[in-house]
Amino acid sequence: MNYPIAISAESAEKFGQQVVSWYHQQGRKHFPWQQDKTPYRVWISEIMLQQTQVTTVIPYYQRFMASFPTITDLANADDDVVLHHWTGLGYYARARNLHKAAKIIVNDFSGHFPIEIEQVIALPGIGRSTAGAILSLSLKQHHPILDGNVKRVLARSYLVEGYNGLSKFDKALWLLSEQLTPSIETDSFNQAMMDLGATVCTRSKPSCELCPVEQSCLAKAGEQQMNFPQKKPKKKIPEKRTIMVIPRIQNERCDKVLMEKRPPVGIWGGLWCFHEVDELNEIDDLMASLSLKALSSQTLTEFRHTFSHFHLDITPVVVDCQQLDAVEINEPNQQKWYDLHQELSVGLAAATQKLLTLLSN
Repeated sequence: MNYPIAISAESAEKFGQQVVSWYHQQGRKHFPWQQDKTPYRVWISEIMLQQTQVTTVIPYYQRFMASFPTITDLANADDDVVLHHWTGLGYYARARNLHKAAKIIVNDFSGHFPIEIEQVIALPGIGRSTAGAILSLSLKQHHPILDGNVKRVLARSYLVEGYNGLSKFDKALWLLSEQLTPSIETDSFNQAMMDLGATVCTRSKPSCELCPVEQSCLAKAGEQQMNFPQKKPKKKIPEKRTIMVIPRIQNERCDKVLMEKRPPVGIWGGLWCFHEVDELNEIDDLMASLSLKALSSQTLTEFRHTFSHFHLDITPVVVDCQQLDAVEINEPNQQKWYDLHQELSVGLAAATQKLLTLLSN
């Protein structure tokens, strides 16, 4: 299909009516964030749902809202407490941005979520589509959206060539979304489009017979559903290696390990992790810098942790040691001993959580 794609007002109205009608009959309406809707509640859910399945999000959302029922509660919370509530969800920049945005809202908007889309887009971690979703779903404002699920529905319906992240592809889909999003029942339409992509117009094995716009879908007409959107050209994912050093003091009185808090930006920013070195012969220098005397060490099984842009092969080394002097907490590299048999109330990297579980058993 050539760019840009123009749709008649009649076709756009029919598309919108079919989608909204489907939502009233088949759409999902019983998630926790769909009850007592407010911009804050919808905002938290939209951020959690980015790159995360609904079934995974629900318990996290419920715990998060129970601990931070208002924007002010979130803004006033300690960084570690916020990240602890996010442990296991991944993509921790989302949590850090939520916390930053909450502080801005308290300072600049007296704790009330802004209702102008430009103000919402200006907040950390919120783009145009997320802002449109928050304001349309909670306040019924007329804004188009374009998350991954909506992109798939539109690309198939109108045979839009390209892949996610390609500039002309995204631009063409935004134009489509703008034309198709009705000014009446925008909230129902936007929720329906997300639901359709998630449950009907899925990446593989789409259930076209259940789709309200099946008859007008150009991909369905040509049996080309699996060709749209096109797959992004694959790049070789870089591989990196690291050695995670786990200082451990274990005796009849305690069983504890030493971790450090990462700087607020970068990989695992703001999370508690184990120290890292590049080579085994660097461990002695690390232990000396921590005022620790190594007694023995054990190399555990290597495992791989995959980020969005590289693989990290991790070799864990447990170093049984004794403490020579008190290890003081100092900025920016905070350090702390953690009892393996007590539940931690801080934000943990996934690799750290995996190792703590292994060591606790």
